[in-house]
Amino acid sequence: MNDKSNPLLCDPVSGICEIPTEQDANPNVAITSSEKPLRILYFTDPICSSCWGIEPALRKLKLTYGDWVDVEYHMGGLLPDWSYNSGGISKPSDVASHWDEVSQIYGMPIDGDVWLEDPLHSSYPPSVAFKAAQMQDKNKAVAFLRAIREQVFLEKKNITKWEHLAQAASRVVLDVAALKDDYENRANALFQSDLALAKSMGVRGFPSIFIMDASGNQEFIYGVKPYDVLKNAIDKLYPEAQEKEYDKRWESLFNKYPTLTTREFAELSGLPIPQSEEILKGLSSQQKLTEYVTKNGSLWRK
Repeated sequence: MNDKSNPLLCDPVSGICEIPTEQDANPNVAITSSEKPLRILYFTDPICSSCWGIEPALRKLKLTYGDWVDVEYHMGGLLPDWSYNSGGISKPSDVASHWDEVSQIYGMPIDGDVWLEDPLHSSYPPSVAFKAAQMQDKNKAVAFLRAIREQVFLEKKNITKWEHLAQAASRVVLDVAALKDDYENRANALFQSDLALAKSMGVRGFPSIFIMDASGNQEFIYGVKPYDVLKNAIDKLYPEAQEKEYDKRWESLFNKYPTLTTREFAELSGLPIPQSEEILKGLSSQQKLTEYVTKNGSLWRK
């Protein structure tokens, strides 16, 4: 991987955002037990476009197997800075068109113009902010991660800036003052622990998903994969797990997830994308949903 140029140039075929390391995944790392039969260690990054691409499948997994699986979010450090790149991609603006391309492949709205208008120097600041959010509330931290991803992928906001991180924290009802204090003082140590864990497990790109049972058996899923791949891994490790039926009506879906892309709504409702878009636009015209329009697709908010 010595010719690796930029981790933000994710491979749309494999669905992987790869970091510059030659370390292979180690399937035999000992992990502490979970209260639920299965545990997922999810290594990700706030600006990983492939991680945005797996959101529909991951959200569905939480609805169907949430009673059986604990999902732990760990930051992996996709972009430390721009100093190490060695290929044809050497500056933020080179990423803009790539993000527009993967947006079409994943069917998830991404506006790459953030790399032209207000480029990020690193993914470390929002990663540390996420760890600070986890210190307050793990569920709100996941909502915070979603909010800052919407900021960078759709709203073209540079989420290394505190003003945007604070706005996202306020949106998900975190204590903004406490978040800032933890962000500046204590959260970086937790982020460094995540990086060490990722290294010990041989994580070399994102999304990296380790599904584990209480005995330490595990399935490793690398890159953007459909829901059925995640489901099959769970069934293999714990056949007793039952796929839960959930309410697929739009009201219920938006009560669970306050924002959904068209692709996500289609995944969760089981409807084709054209029909999903028609339903969502109808709800928007009735003022039951708000549509946030980007050049590569829409986000819907109740």
